[in-house]
Amino acid sequence: MQYMPVTESMFLVAETRDQPMHVGGLQLFVPREGQTSEELAEEMAASFAAATDVAPMFLKRPATPAQFAGYTAWSFDDEIDPDYHLRRIILPRPGAVRDLLRYVSLNHGALLDRRRPMWEMHIIEGLADGRVALYTKVHHSVVDGVTALRLLQRTLSTDPADRTGTAVWDARLKRRRPPVERESKGLLASITGAAGQVLDIADQVVGLAPAAAKIAIAGVTDKDYFAPMQQAPQTILNVPIGSARRFAAQDWPVERLRAVGKAQKMTLNDVVVAMCAGAMRTYLSDHDALPDESLVAVMPVSLHADGDDDGNAVTAISVRMATDLDDAGERLAAIKASTTAAKKAVRGLRPLQALALGAATIWPLAFNTVPGFVEYTPTGFNLMISNVPGPEEQLYWNGARLDGCYPVSIPMEGLAMNITVTTVSGKANFGIIGARAELPRLQRILDHLETTLTELEALPPA
Repeated sequence: MQYMPVTESMFLVAETRDQPMHVGGLQLFVPREGQTSEELAEEMAASFAAATDVAPMFLKRPATPAQFAGYTAWSFDDEIDPDYHLRRIILPRPGAVRDLLRYVSLNHGALLDRRRPMWEMHIIEGLADGRVALYTKVHHSVVDGVTALRLLQRTLSTDPADRTGTAVWDARLKRRRPPVERESKGLLASITGAAGQVLDIADQVVGLAPAAAKIAIAGVTDKDYFAPMQQAPQTILNVPIGSARRFAAQDWPVERLRAVGKAQKMTLNDVVVAMCAGAMRTYLSDHDALPDESLVAVMPVSLHADGDDDGNAVTAISVRMATDLDDAGERLAAIKASTTAAKKAVRGLRPLQALALGAATIWPLAFNTVPGFVEYTPTGFNLMISNVPGPEEQLYWNGARLDGCYPVSIPMEGLAMNITVTTVSGKANFGIIGARAELPRLQRILDHLETTLTELEALPPA
């Protein structure tokens, strides 16, 4: 068995029947010239089934007995059951995109089996436009969003003539450090490195108090900074939820968002928040549910570095979305000030300190599985917005062009909506997942995102 870090076990502890804790992705592929969608789906199925050398990440499952060891250790199967993990689906006619999104919505509310490696891959054909879709769901205890995008990227190529495409679980895809580096580390180097890590962690622990003081001072002195433990307004987003989901997805050219960022002297991530803010203001207004105070978004921040291991490495910050402001220009300026203040407060924090900040930021989620807790606890934030950057080059799988890469994330008790964006191959792909009963007509947010982006494009330069 292998020890399970708390950054992984917490997703298993938090899982309930109404709160599945898996992340997913939906990719769309255009068959290469001369190839039909049926042929591409068959090629994918054959290639994936042939990938029998499985990376350890896709072999692990919680140890047994589940009530004890299942939250503290991983066990590893010797092989996978391809008939269970790999599924081939044909959509009902007419094969519209809404039929695909309905399929993802229905399947994303179903729990993964903890007695097997916790992932599924669905090959979906039958779209009227001839594209083939891949819907993947993996438990969040196994991967975070950055790792999921990394895994996908390794199966793809920038060369449309490349024919080495394989499955994400293929062990041959795992990156390896250069042999010279591995050979150069003797016993003394290993001991020295381990000692250095222990001293570094100790130094970070000692620095927790000053780091906490820095955050506390920022919360008092900077009006634009939304510090941990502050309260966000209560909304229809912050209620108990069932397991049924609704998924909506759409993409926009990254250049449109970058043009707004350049004109307004703000980052691409700030533009994403501004689009979501305008869309949420309209959506909640349509349901007579817009609070007088601004919505607060919690934003995961990746702690991954180049060359580090796959898995979970993330903290979080909170940002005011300025949904209380009707004027798009004023709202944009307020969002920029809030994100700038959040970045300033966390700048210079060490990894352990950043993790502690993230834990303090998302503390309400730790109690959301307690029956009735959501109804009687203060709201720390209203929704989660993530932006996961990917490669800008056009990508292919065995010559089939990647035409969309939409994240499918996790709604929770008290957090009925999640918006995640991936920027891949020149597109900003928005994936919006929400509680089906609690957030009616969620797909209309896509129209509101386009309307807001058009408003931002019309603003005078900053």
